[in-house]
Amino acid sequence: MHGMLGGTHMGQLDGRVALVTGGGRGIGRSISELLAANGAAVAVNYRRDQEAADDTVRGIRSLGGTASAYAASVDDAEADRIMVEAVLADFGHVDILVVNGGIASRGQSVADTDPAEMERVVATHAFGAHHLSRLVLPSMRERERGDIVMISSVATSRVNANGAPYTMAKAAQEALAYTLAKEELGNGIHVNIVAPGLVETDMGVRLARATTGRREMSDLRSLDAYSPFGRVCQPLDVANVVLWLCSDAAGYLTGQRIECDGGTSR
Repeated sequence: MHGMLGGTHMGQLDGRVALVTGGGRGIGRSISELLAANGAAVAVNYRRDQEAADDTVRGIRSLGGTASAYAASVDDAEADRIMVEAVLADFGHVDILVVNGGIASRGQSVADTDPAEMERVVATHAFGAHHLSRLVLPSMRERERGDIVMISSVATSRVNANGAPYTMAKAAQEALAYTLAKEELGNGIHVNIVAPGLVETDMGVRLARATTGRREMSDLRSLDAYSPFGRVCQPLDVANVVLWLCSDAAGYLTGQRIECDGGTSR
């Protein structure tokens, strides 16, 4: 993290403030840590796991970075409003939004899916992304540059059976991203999508158990030999794409969707 490198180091995100939803665990934690390591102040959102969010914040601060944790269930528009107001009060602005927090669907066919599950999954990924974008845009428009990065999934390009709520939710989230990219182009705001495949996180392990039938699986190392480049995708692989999209190196990109899956969905 930039604190480790001494006072002379300039991070490429110095002066920027990032709000990362689901930022305390899995992919979100890696994104929070990497953005902070590059100089951004990070607002780490969590829904239930305050312990994980606090641990992420402590880790960032211990290495000289700036971070604080904020609770909100992203599908709750009022909770989102209160959270964004708190972040703005603490940090002054938000010029990076990473929409990462999400939940999986239960792997049922459409015929067997509980309507409440469908509504909950779509609300979390799609409505939540809309609420958060709407709330940060006034602050982001005032900045020289803004970035909104939606963490989607290869589910939208693969469209497998028995995952309708999740695939629907992510497809709607991506539609929002493409719309925002056009709406906010004149305001210097870049809106892009990162679509990972299977990633080694708690959710990834649960998914792999369900799809392989191997309930004893505790990590995804056993899948390394069957994976591109000899390893299962790690959270840092996804975080690196997010960092690049928010950097000057991607200064002429918006409305793009990058699959981070080792080419396995092709």
